[in-house]
Amino acid sequence: MALGGPEIATSVASQTAREWFTAAELAALALPGLPRDKRSINRRASDEHWASRLDADGALRARKRPGRGGALEFHVSLLPGEAQLELQKRGLAPSAPEPAEDASAAAWKWFEAQSAKVKDEAKRRLEIVQAVETLCAAGSSVTAAVAAVASQRGVGNSTILSWRNLISGTERTDWLPALAPRRKGGGVEAEIDDEIWQLFVSDALRGSQPTLASCYRRVKAIAAERGVSIPHQRTFTRRYKAEVPSDLAIYKRGGPDALKAALPSITRSIEHLRVMEHVNIDGHTFNVFVEPPPGSRKTKPIRPVMVAIQDLRSSKIMAWRIAETECSLVTRLAFADLFRNWGIPRECTLDNGRAFASKWITGGAKSRFRFKVVDEEPTGLLTGLNIKIHWTQPYSGQSKPIERAFRDLDDTISRSPAFEGAYTGKDALSKPHNYRSKVIPWDEFVAHVSAGIAAHNAQEGRSGRDYAGRSFDQVYAEMLSSSPVSVATSEQVRMALLTAEQKRVHRETAEIELYGNRYHAPELSELRGEKVTVRFDPDQL
Repeated sequence: MALGGPEIATSVASQTAREWFTAAELAALALPGLPRDKRSINRRASDEHWASRLDADGALRARKRPGRGGALEFHVSLLPGEAQLELQKRGLAPSAPEPAEDASAAAWKWFEAQSAKVKDEAKRRLEIVQAVETLCAAGSSVTAAVAAVASQRGVGNSTILSWRNLISGTERTDWLPALAPRRKGGGVEAEIDDEIWQLFVSDALRGSQPTLASCYRRVKAIAAERGVSIPHQRTFTRRYKAEVPSDLAIYKRGGPDALKAALPSITRSIEHLRVMEHVNIDGHTFNVFVEPPPGSRKTKPIRPVMVAIQDLRSSKIMAWRIAETECSLVTRLAFADLFRNWGIPRECTLDNGRAFASKWITGGAKSRFRFKVVDEEPTGLLTGLNIKIHWTQPYSGQSKPIERAFRDLDDTISRSPAFEGAYTGKDALSKPHNYRSKVIPWDEFVAHVSAGIAAHNAQEGRSGRDYAGRSFDQVYAEMLSSSPVSVATSEQVRMALLTAEQKRVHRETAEIELYGNRYHAPELSELRGEKVTVRFDPDQL
């Protein structure tokens, strides 16, 4: 009598056709090609690795029976052909079960869908198993071959034997997917209370950038107070990474600048430009203690400021002015030097500081970030000369090409041996040991900066772009002949040297009041009550 008794056999036989059977049920059915007891069937299932076999869709052909007990069930396609035919004759299995020969295709289909880590581990295991098989083919026993390879590869004997069991009864061409590690366990994500989940996400997306571990500890405490059960932290982390878009997380935790930094930057090209077609201007504070300039009200050492203008095509610094502070007056003087010595550019990129965005420089420009533009605003220096204005993004140093030159000048000028002891360091944390042991006279500092900029422009061996070892001066000189440059007239230079304001002519006296002074000219008599643009030198009112 088959193990399990006639009652089990009768119970099985009375069922309708199905695809899944336990070892006990198969033993009770006494099928051809299979052992007649449960233990032997389980042993054969283990030897032939029924529990890890896959179907054409990559699903396992063994499963736990739902309900109490949860015995392991095997798919009918795992059984020998004669056992499958017998089940079909008895009406206990579908008439067209999935062909067993599809197992190889299913295994490879599953293998191709795995990660590189799984595939690499399968290849490593295959090499070790092949080494054992080579020794066995040469006459070595399995035990000796496994011991030799295990010692050589640093793998346990039992581990190699378990890998050999995985490929037992499998074609050599299918060994690679058979040896691939298969993750054990679920596939169904644990449930998280909706309110707890919202609290977790809200906490994680704060600007203070808390760790996910600390967020989990906080919601765990809240859940405990409410009597709500929550899964492990790993479940929260997996769901957070799967459901919260990375760009949203970066923006919420780090702000707009962090999101901007996470996006690819734009690569600029200057190949279409000619010299003096486009310039950029910015201010730079020297990290050097210098005596205040003659006539200054200050008595303590200062860190001078330079406003410099650079040609974008050649990278040559064309004009510069040095002062106590960055202001629109210094900016006008730098542009006056540019117009007088080099000409008028077509376009200019400016920083958004007050020295550049003031109405004296860019009055009437509609796109600046600072100050309100009104209809009565006087035409600024650049807008009056029809120079197209471009603004850099606020707090975006990488959008200013001249910043690279300032970095070089900080090394060659501020840290020059001539200024040793006067160098302040770039911030409070990088002060040199001889901080403030020396103060440079103003005229000496200005002369040294002028010489340093001249050396910067003349330095050969430049790399990058199309410099090809040339200096900025050489690039400018070679391209100047093919670059039309507008020569500035004396009136245009005077326009750069003078400040502009709009004033209303007095209706009765035809005079103009400016900074406490009154001015009159015969031509004003015909302009009573109207607004006029007044140009003046603020230092000589």
